[in-house]
Amino acid sequence: MTDWTAGYVADIAYTYGYYTELNPGRIKLALLNQGLVFPEVSTACELGFGQGLSTNLHAAASTTRWYGTDFNPSQAGFAQQLSAVSGAGAELHDAAFVDFAQRSDLPDFDFIGVHGIWSWISDENRAVIVDFVRRKLKVGGILYISYNTLPGWAAFAPMRHLMTEHAEVLGAEGRGIVSRIDGAIEFAENLLATNPLFARANPLVGERLQQLKGHNRHYLAHEYFNRDWHPMHFATMAACLDEAKVQYACSAHYLDHIDALSLTSEQQVFLADVPDPMFRETVRDFMVNQQFRRDYWVKGARKLSTLEQVETLRAQRLVLKAHRADVSLKVSGALGEADMSENIYAPILDLLADHKPRTLGQVEAALSERGIGFQQILQAAILLTGTGHLAPVQTEQVVNKAKKQTERINTYLCHKARGSNDIGYLASPVTGGGIGVNRFQQLFLLALAEGRKQPVDWAAFVWQILAAQGQKLIKDGKMLEATDENIAELTRQAQEFADKSLPILKALQILS
Repeated sequence: MTDWTAGYVADIAYTYGYYTELNPGRIKLALLNQGLVFPEVSTACELGFGQGLSTNLHAAASTTRWYGTDFNPSQAGFAQQLSAVSGAGAELHDAAFVDFAQRSDLPDFDFIGVHGIWSWISDENRAVIVDFVRRKLKVGGILYISYNTLPGWAAFAPMRHLMTEHAEVLGAEGRGIVSRIDGAIEFAENLLATNPLFARANPLVGERLQQLKGHNRHYLAHEYFNRDWHPMHFATMAACLDEAKVQYACSAHYLDHIDALSLTSEQQVFLADVPDPMFRETVRDFMVNQQFRRDYWVKGARKLSTLEQVETLRAQRLVLKAHRADVSLKVSGALGEADMSENIYAPILDLLADHKPRTLGQVEAALSERGIGFQQILQAAILLTGTGHLAPVQTEQVVNKAKKQTERINTYLCHKARGSNDIGYLASPVTGGGIGVNRFQQLFLLALAEGRKQPVDWAAFVWQILAAQGQKLIKDGKMLEATDENIAELTRQAQEFADKSLPILKALQILS
């Protein structure tokens, strides 16, 4: 009998994650920062889309035509349902990579995304992906790929192997993968309690195991317990992708663009003396002990002139998608926590606090008398985008075309929130992607759509839904038992939502 799973965990559903790096709207600013020509993305493809949330939010919130495949039919079924709801026309399949790659009805693509799959599949499937990129990515097109990286995983890899072997050899098959994961973690803890020489040689393994315990078991099943699990060096990845004729462009993780967050002054000087840009990435991975890379690669990288780069950067529009008062002027990097300069960041944030899209050129002009230069504004834009506070903005033409699609998918997701908190995102036609909106906030939006005007009315509406299912709120780690306590907490959250979130959701056109 053929094993259609190819060793990949299939008896437990993947999480409903959203990954902003897959949003083609984020490519432009990252490549512009490197002085590279960027593509306009009209066709895109995601290989291994999981539940398909990212693909569908990006399809609904843009005019890009999306395609993709995921081998798990239940996940593909949900993704297809979302596509039908939005009407965005995403063509999503449940085929294995080798079968999908052979389809004759696929267009060539401006963007191909491979998130969270490369390290967890066989060499044969990786070869299929490389060949697909070689054949189907347009000249000038972008490949986004993420993968577990060495040296960051070197110390924990043996422990992962031990836990996977325990789940396979000693775990009871009939008890399901979650039970086997819990058993493997408990076994690993008991082993470390004996103070083995391995733990003494690798003192961070125990800390990593404790972090692992706190993760969702569905996530752990797909992250750690597949048959294939292959972290690799950046140079190995580059060698694999060389056959696809793509070149490394830059990190898709915006904070990596700012060396001061992750490298000491001494390390920056050392790295600057490395003449080969590809080897420089390998050296940098050692400096930060990189364990997960998110990168953009381009087929045929071309440099912009300095004039073209600056003019296009000045025309780049951004929007603040966080409540101004809640934006911390601290940021975390590999070196720990760092402070943003209040003299630079506070005026920029104050200017953008009305959540109206502005170009970097408009920001520069508005702050010219404050002595804040364009390079400082650009770095602030990169950093604040990396922390999730800013987002690139689409053209008004695209926003207007996508709005009906986002309205349909958002309405569906808000109704779905009545029964679960699985999906914590809605689609914005302004940013072309997903925006974090939790279950209660989605239900508050549903209450608004049904004509309830005040936060106290939204709270009563949500409590009706929860009470009918025997559900209660948890506050400060304690379940609220009394009805009045639950309603009071919901009212507090509804008022906060009205004060902070509604203006942002209106600006992002998630709410009309």
